[in-house]
Amino acid sequence: MNAIASLGRRVIESVRGIGVATVMLLQILFSMPTWLGVKLFIYQMHRIGVMSLLIIAVSGLFIGLVLGLQGYSILVNIGSESMLGTMVSLTLLRELAPVVAALLFAGRAGSALTAEIGLMKATEQLSSMEMIGVDPLKRIVSPRLWAGIVSLPMLSIIFGAIGIMGGKMVGVDFLGVDEGSFWSGMQNSVQFYKDIFNGTIIKSLVFALLCTWIAVYQGYACVPTSEGIATSTTRTVVYSSLCVLGSDFVLTAVMFGGV
Repeated sequence: MNAIASLGRRVIESVRGIGVATVMLLQILFSMPTWLGVKLFIYQMHRIGVMSLLIIAVSGLFIGLVLGLQGYSILVNIGSESMLGTMVSLTLLRELAPVVAALLFAGRAGSALTAEIGLMKATEQLSSMEMIGVDPLKRIVSPRLWAGIVSLPMLSIIFGAIGIMGGKMVGVDFLGVDEGSFWSGMQNSVQFYKDIFNGTIIKSLVFALLCTWIAVYQGYACVPTSEGIATSTTRTVVYSSLCVLGSDFVLTAVMFGGV
């Protein structure tokens, strides 16, 4: 009976947490922006988006290099190395660019958001704002949430572009694939609406909402102790990664699986 009661409490707490997070998200989405909020949004865009650009660019380059190398070693066996551009571009634009960029975003920016907001709660900065009539959701959480939602799609597009250039460097410049066939195959196979809009932009928007929402909620609702902040930061990375991978399967099945 104790085990059943413990399981019930955990289920109730999980449902309650989802409800609180949903209410917090709706309050942020339907709140009116102010001039101060725009300035904070621009500042958070720099901290979240621009400061994540280096790891996104480097990771995209190396993944493109690996895709070009592995794709050539597979396609050359069947005499289809001219399709290397198609394989690299579709793999990056449909799957790897939004998914890997979201995972890197969750590890770099999401954990930082949780730790920052959690530290504000532990040092009672959020409580102080409420006492002087400042809404912490508008002042602290909202700019970070919107900055994450806007910045991740841009980072995903940059990831895909640099990855394609990395695949071209290996396939064309190093392995000797014809450059015209590389680019023409990519241009003939890649469709803007199906591959770029659905595969990269829509997916990255969904991943951005999930990752940033989880990050700000875990920081806002964490236990105001050093152990609580560490636990919430770990939960942010784990929950964000699981949500990205799970939602990627659903979106891929809907967009490309004929479901």
